[in-house]
Amino acid sequence: MITDDRTDSGWTPAADRYASTDYRRAGRSGLLLPPISLGLWQNFGADRPIATPRAILRRAFDLGVTHIDLANNYGPPYGAAETTFGAVLASDLRPYRDELLISTKAGYDMWPGPYGDGGSRKYLVSSLDQSLRRTGLDHVDVFYSHRRDPDTPLEETMGALDAVVRAGKALYVGISNYSPADTARAAELLADLGTPLTLHQPRYSIFDRHVEAGVLDAAAAAGAGVAVFSPLAQGRLTDRYLHGVPEGSRATRSAYLSTDDVTEDLVSRAKALDEVAGARGQTLAQLALRWVLRDPRVTTAIIGASSVAQLEANLQAVTGPDLTAEEVAAVERWAAPSGGTL
Repeated sequence: MITDDRTDSGWTPAADRYASTDYRRAGRSGLLLPPISLGLWQNFGADRPIATPRAILRRAFDLGVTHIDLANNYGPPYGAAETTFGAVLASDLRPYRDELLISTKAGYDMWPGPYGDGGSRKYLVSSLDQSLRRTGLDHVDVFYSHRRDPDTPLEETMGALDAVVRAGKALYVGISNYSPADTARAAELLADLGTPLTLHQPRYSIFDRHVEAGVLDAAAAAGAGVAVFSPLAQGRLTDRYLHGVPEGSRATRSAYLSTDDVTEDLVSRAKALDEVAGARGQTLAQLALRWVLRDPRVTTAIIGASSVAQLEANLQAVTGPDLTAEEVAAVERWAAPSGGTL
């Protein structure tokens, strides 16, 4: 039985941690997710002392964030985020394992040689075994195919997802970064195998609306929920870049965002959106999160966090009022076109 007994670390989670969280159902499944989930894509690698990730994970759980999203190659180096999570699980979260939803993924480059990348059964099953060792888990709750591998038959990739469920290594399966057509076909194959597609994880934000050109519809038709990542456009939908590119910011040190991505056009759009947010009594980041969550097909928005304060501020997005039609129209003026990307 789950209790709130004090952990070895001396930390006790908030007793009312679920009181203010409006959990959302993942498609037609029985699975509930918090509207905002914590992703460990960045800021949880071996390049940072564990004290900050530990504090973020504990505070997230205090505030009802039950879903922690990982992937095999999150770091740096590859695997480090899973190792960090495993350490915090062992020191703090182990008594609450059944109150947590842990997801991980495989599909991109992970180790050298012919078996460390792609969508083969060999790679996916081996990678999940490694992920379980790094996290100290006996199973994950959701295992994703991180990308569609054009060199592997989709039947093999979906067969591997079915196999890990039947082996007890995952409870649910998902796909990430799949096209509408591949989403529909993947869901059909999984349904035939008896392991339904539960979640699709695509990129989605005010500045990147490509999923509106079929991905959201395909997921809904398959009965899958949608867990969107990069809802803050790598920080460009926060106050971080409203006045230029600060030294040491993600745009100056990340492989996924460069100073060239922080254009004058995007900054001017972000400033206009910041005014819309301010009129609502919210930050730009809170508006951006509220905007992606306005769509009932979106189950959860996955955010990163570099500090407890940043986490707490962004979680406040769900406490504000729903967007009015006028506010949606105001956002539309500065957003990417539906189905497009800026």
